[in-house]
Amino acid sequence: MGREYDGIHRLTFLIGLDGNISHVFNKFKTKDHHQVVLDFLSANA
Repeated sequence: MGREYDGIHRLTFLIGLDGNISHVFNKFKTKDHHQVVLDFLSANA
């Protein structure tokens, strides 16, 4: 039919206390998304 479908794009923005975006998570599975964010936070603490 000539249409291309790219799927669903999920993005999560980690916003710092200063209001700036400190990290963008864009490649994750919804099942383990929380663990990806927690691992990032513990690695950069």
